[in-house]
Parts: sequence; C-alpha cells; structure tokens
Amino acid sequence: MNGKEVLKQMKPYKPGKQIEDVKKEYGLSRIIKLASNENPFGYSDKVKSALPTLATHFELYPDGYATQLREELTENLNVEKDQLVFGCGSDEVVDMICRTFLEPGTNTVIANPTFPQYKHNALIQGATVKEVPVIDGYHDLEAMLQAIDSNTKVVWLCTPNNPTGCLIKDASLEYFMTNCPEDVLVVVDEAYYEYVTATDAPETIKWINKYPNLVVLRTFSKAYGLAALRVGYGVATEEIANLLNITRGPFNTTTVAQQAAVIALRDREFLQNSVNKTTTNKKQFLTFLEDLGLSYYDSEANFVFVKLPITGDELFEHLLTKGFIVRSGEALGHPYGVRITIGHEQDMKELQELMDTYLRPVIDEGKS
Repeated sequence: MNGKEVLKQMKPYKPGKQIEDVKKEYGLSRIIKLASNENPFGYSDKVKSALPTLATHFELYPDGYATQLREELTENLNVEKDQLVFGCGSDEVVDMICRTFLEPGTNTVIANPTFPQYKHNALIQGATVKEVPVIDGYHDLEAMLQAIDSNTKVVWLCTPNNPTGCLIKDASLEYFMTNCPEDVLVVVDEAYYEYVTATDAPETIKWINKYPNLVVLRTFSKAYGLAALRVGYGVATEEIANLLNITRGPFNTTTVAQQAAVIALRDREFLQNSVNKTTTNKKQFLTFLEDLGLSYYDSEANFVFVKLPITGDELFEHLLTKGFIVRSGEALGHPYGVRITIGHEQDMKELQELMDTYLRPVIDEGKS
C-alpha cells in the first residue's frame, strides 16, 4: 500500500530520550529531564485530589462540545462559546487548521526554526511551505509579509517562539496584522503564554474582533502541567471556529482531560507559584550563562536556547551520562546549541556545575 507521495520524503515525529531508557542505558537511578518544556513543578494538587472521582464511566463517550470547559474559558477569556475549538493538545488544532485551509496549490509561511508541526502537517496536505529565517531568534515579520502571495492561506507566528523563546511584541504584531492581507489566516501560537512577563506582550485574544483573520492557540500542557492529558484550544471568530469544528473529530478530548482542565484553570495559586519559580530560576540560570561567557536567545518562555562553542549533540551526550536530558539544537535546526527547560532550583544548580566543568576549558581555550 502506498500513501501520499510526500510521505516518502518525511519521517515520523521522533521523541526525545525517555527517562527509563536513560536509566537502563547508563545505569543511573536518577534522571532530570529538561528537554520537553514540561512543568517541573507538576500540576495542581486540586487536580490530583479530584482524579479518582474523574476517572469513572469509561464506557461513555466524552462531551463532544466540552461544555463545562467551554463555559469556563468563555468567562475567563471574555469570548463567545462558539469562538472556541478544542484539541488533543494545541498541536491537534494545528492539524485541524492545515486540514481546513491547506491543499495542493496553496502555500503557508513559517519562521525557521519554529515549532515543526506547522511544516509537517502542511506538507501532508500538499501545501508548499515558505520558511523565513529568524533574526537573533525573532521572527522576521517584514520578510514574512513579503513572502505572502496570492496562494498563501496561513501564516504561523509562534510567540514565544519554540525553540528560541523570543516574543513578538505588541507593536510588531499589530504592524504585521495591519499589513497582512485579510484573506490570509494568521495563527498566533501562544503555548507559553502564561510564562510571559514582558510588559509589551500583546493581548491577542482581544484583537480577534479587530482582525477576523486571527486565530490564537493556547494549551494546558505547559504551565498548567497537564501534558499527559492532551488538551489545548484555539480562539477565533465564530465563522473560523465553526470551520475548524467541522474538521475536528467528534470526541477528540477525553472526559478526564476536560474536567481536569477546568479544575486547573480555577487553581490560580498553583499557576502563579509555578510561573514565579520558573521566572526566578531562569534569571539565575541566565546570570550563570553570562558569567560563563555563553550567549543565548531572549526568552519569555520556560526554556532557554543556549548557543555553544561545540555541537549541541556533544553537550547533550555528556549531560546524558550525568543524568540530565536536554534538547540538542541539532534536532531543531540549530546545531551549535541546546534548548534547556528551566527546572527546580537545585536541579539547575547541578546542571550549571556540570556545564561549567565541561564547557569552561573549551571557552577559555577559545579566548587564548
């Protein structure tokens, strides 16, 4: 059996190293995973306490409208109920957008590097992908505007960008929206929205009435710590959300995921504490990098992309033997760097000591 011709040139998603595999391979009892931008502080205790009561009636299909979660977010975001579309993680909403708007003969514009699923899903739909290199980790918005033509259907803006962590600021995004053709869908992926501390960050959801070609994506996988439950969402005009809901599978988010997301959304204390700890630990890590003489991309997310004098794979392999999993830039289109999720304070201190011991001789040699 043959699939689409384009699939011959593509590969399945390859996940990073798994904790149990690393334990067995290196004979280690403790592994610290700082590779997937997961929340090291876990998830709300209120969700944990409620899980036994949520995990019932598996014989019944979930609510395909996600009524309770929809109502909660409607009030939280000040939008209408039918402006929302839910996905098995926000990456499923990415897939819905590609299936809804892209086909052979169309094209889509993305940054490079950025979240790879934009390109992956677009290619499966037969669209051409136009990649515009980032500048110092930031989207080159002017070049992206210039890349748009009469066949462009979707532009993807990941902010903060994964893997660089750079934020598209309020004025820059408004300039882009003002100059983007109204018939081109602009998807602003805000998976790391809750971690942003910049005062000039855009309040994108408020812009949807002004720019009806805008779609905003968010998720419960990052700051809320519900990555395993897979629930994300998109906010758009009712017209666009309706199209996406036609494309969406009828029971794509589970009952447990929907109810857990409602509880997590209400637990503002956990979210704020988690974000505050991440912000504090990130500041300390950035100070360490500067003292060591390493540069990095500006980050408004829960990770930092560190530029290296050696390949990302080399540092990745070394840290692996010491019980730390990070994400090599080789897999992200940036071979001389690593993306590191911000973890617990003590774990970050241990990581810093390992990086200092391994990298300082290389850095000092480069200075001589």
